[in-house]
Amino acid sequence: MSTAPWQREWQNAIRHPASLLKRLGLDASLLEPATRADRLFELRVPEAYLQRIEPGNRHDPLLRQVLPVDAESADSAGFGDDPVGDHASLANGGVIHKYRGRALLITTGACAINCRYCFRRHFPYADANASSGQWAGAIDYLRADPSISEAILSGGDPLSLNDRRLGALSEALASIPHLRRLRVHSRMPVVLPSRIDGALLEWLTGTRLTPVMVIHANHPNELDGRVADALQRLTARGVRLYNQAVLLRGVNDDAATLEALGERLFELGVQPYYLHLLDRVRGAAHFEVDDATAAALMRALAAVTPGYMLPRLVREVAGEPWKVPIDWTRHAPM
Repeated sequence: MSTAPWQREWQNAIRHPASLLKRLGLDASLLEPATRADRLFELRVPEAYLQRIEPGNRHDPLLRQVLPVDAESADSAGFGDDPVGDHASLANGGVIHKYRGRALLITTGACAINCRYCFRRHFPYADANASSGQWAGAIDYLRADPSISEAILSGGDPLSLNDRRLGALSEALASIPHLRRLRVHSRMPVVLPSRIDGALLEWLTGTRLTPVMVIHANHPNELDGRVADALQRLTARGVRLYNQAVLLRGVNDDAATLEALGERLFELGVQPYYLHLLDRVRGAAHFEVDDATAAALMRALAAVTPGYMLPRLVREVAGEPWKVPIDWTRHAPM
């Protein structure tokens, strides 16, 4: 089987801090701490994303999302390995079933990019993913529960798998009578837009299930021309697009950036959906924005943004039956 262009791009991603710093002309003093943090959670940045980072700018908001730093080794109270209760919600076959009506399949542990704030950076993928059993356990679980109307593919990033496997999975899911929608959570359209090719569109839109894709962009600089083209290919085939962003200190914790992000997403046919408060995963405390600051940002954003473009500010809380909304309208001003 020939290697697709996106697979070659992924295989050639930068994997070593020294290579990243050299490519971007960054100070060598960053190498030692980056190397230490890389041992905890390895670096991975594809070329398509690297090209959007400003050379020589150690404070670039895209660089901050991918560069390993010493702060990741800090022991911070309230931060742990399973911040959203995934482990407790795991069912047979790599299925996470937290919310009524929908269930999530951990399809793989692989991603095209390793975001430093990843809430599953400590997840035991080797022991708990749907692909390890060639989907059988996951399909049996979904088939046995008629209350489930939506299957969600997650990971890692499900689009890191090849189209042959994903096509077989989508057909198996479509054979379950009570399923109505196939939702894919992926950062690939943003970080590796070449992934959105004809083969992907065939399996994603080729069954009776309504296709939905939730992408993940945190900053308007992530949404360049190649990303715009990829998103247009999806919308042209009837895929409904939503964005989930994470509120990150030093990346998008100002109203102007959030406004620009929402405007750009909407321009590209993507509905701003959730703005997540940081999942408190060990190694990511330096990204946290406190609730009062988040509420102030939402008030500032609401003052300049149409209501239909305003994302919902939420936090995921282990054990809760839905994502918990933050009432920023009543939160005490700073």
